[in-house]
Amino acid sequence: MSATTGQSRYTRLTQAQVDAICQKHERLKAMKPGGARAVFAWMDVSGLDFRGRDLRDADFTAAIVVGADLSGALLDQSNLYCVDMQMANLTRASLRRTDLRGACLRGANLADVDLFEADLREGALALPDKAAGLAYVEVSTRVSDAGFTNLRGANLERSKLSGIQAMKADFTDAILKSCKLVRANLKQAIMDNCDLSGADMSGCDVSGASLKDAVMIGTKTESWNASQTNLSGVLTEKAAGTDISRLPYDEMIRDHAEWVDSVGKAGKPSAFDKADLRALKSIKGLNLAALSAKGAVFYGLDMRGIQLQGAHLEGADLRNCDLSGADLRGAQMKGVRMDGANLEGANIGPLKLAGDRIFPADLREARIRGANLQRADLRQARLDGADLSRSDLDKAQMTLESLVNVVCVGLKGKIAA
Repeated sequence: MSATTGQSRYTRLTQAQVDAICQKHERLKAMKPGGARAVFAWMDVSGLDFRGRDLRDADFTAAIVVGADLSGALLDQSNLYCVDMQMANLTRASLRRTDLRGACLRGANLADVDLFEADLREGALALPDKAAGLAYVEVSTRVSDAGFTNLRGANLERSKLSGIQAMKADFTDAILKSCKLVRANLKQAIMDNCDLSGADMSGCDVSGASLKDAVMIGTKTESWNASQTNLSGVLTEKAAGTDISRLPYDEMIRDHAEWVDSVGKAGKPSAFDKADLRALKSIKGLNLAALSAKGAVFYGLDMRGIQLQGAHLEGADLRNCDLSGADLRGAQMKGVRMDGANLEGANIGPLKLAGDRIFPADLREARIRGANLQRADLRQARLDGADLSRSDLDKAQMTLESLVNVVCVGLKGKIAA
């Protein structure tokens, strides 16, 4: 049922009235005189501008916010119970721990929104009644509706989405760790590269959906409907290649380190092509220059300060790895997946060889979405066909010309060209 039921109860506000209420709320938050909590309960504010407003703890109970602009707004712990936010713009807004039970988000844009521990379960709409205590406005409970909603890159960690209707919603790159999706309707939803580790999808309907390259480590899927679902490349707790525990890892690393230190005169280079290295947990600070790990799975490893100069990492899975301060000069990483990786301060510049030869890092066709590239050195890196969407490039060293053939949707930060 639409949230606009019972329009006679609603009061239509103007932009000037909304601005005045928001200003008083912001004064309250700043502990200045003249402040008052923002209350938009049973108000019609559709199409109005809330961009960047601080509306933490505000009350939007049953409000009509259709087509409104709330991009970048702070709505943490606000009451959005049974709100109608169809077609609203909430890009990069913060709605941490908000009450969105029974909300209608159909067709809304929630790209990069923060919904950590938000509650999107069903809700029943009622009003105070002197005789009965509470009088239900609607006979049946209202199910949260996120059909056709854009949730690309959204943070839904530990949120409650049980029973939600999210048919054909776009969850690409969204974080759904430890999320409750029991009996959720996700028919034909796009959930490519989602992090669903520890999520509960029991009884969930994902028929016709795409979960390509999704992370489903420890995900509960009892009694779910996955008919005609694209599950290609899904990463689970099972080894996605040669299990590292089956290899003499310590010996191989010692041989490789000796080979590097002696400039090839002793030891031998290690090869971990198509190996699943997740069981290692940490390889921080190791000198693995010229390592061959094509198509290997490093997912989530602690790789801080690692040396991988000239390494062959084509097609490897480095999602959510901590590569801060890593030396990746001249590394061959064509088609690598580094979504969500921490590459702060990493050196991904050219490797200088004898005779003034320069060997640039190869990141062609790499997927580096939502990564932290602050202060990273990307000078001369080959990036043709790479996808850096929603990554933070603040103070990264690179030229704007190097981004000509790169997908740059929603980039953050200011490049230190």
